[in-house]
Amino acid sequence: MAIENPSREEIGKILKKAKRIAVVGLSENPERTSYMVSAAMQKAGYEIIPVNPTAKNEILGVKPVKSLKDIEGHVDIVNVFRRSEFLMEPAKEFAEIDADVYWAQLGLYNQEAYDFLKEKGYTVIMDRCIKVEHAITK
Repeated sequence: MAIENPSREEIGKILKKAKRIAVVGLSENPERTSYMVSAAMQKAGYEIIPVNPTAKNEILGVKPVKSLKDIEGHVDIVNVFRRSEFLMEPAKEFAEIDADVYWAQLGLYNQEAYDFLKEKGYTVIMDRCIKVEHAITK
């Protein structure tokens, strides 16, 4: 099935309801897009959970976890900053933790990961920037 994102209205509802965002590939480097986008979302009131197996220090004041499976409690959105060819691995972990929305950042999409999650009934957003969508829909 072709990748089809929810409407802007639905995305707005998702962002209004969400409170916890796990960010796969959140960099320790403040110059990286993942850091800047996550910092903006944290400033907007979301709890950001860094998922980075190689991080040595806190990111945005939060101790990173190695994988989605290491997160305690429910996750509303899994926001992924991994190259398109690597989106399947976090999609599989996402399904194991039963989060609400799988979100691949702007420029990122993977048909296999999309189909895998949609067949399981999950909401999937690909090739959209969560920060931009938040600004547009609030």
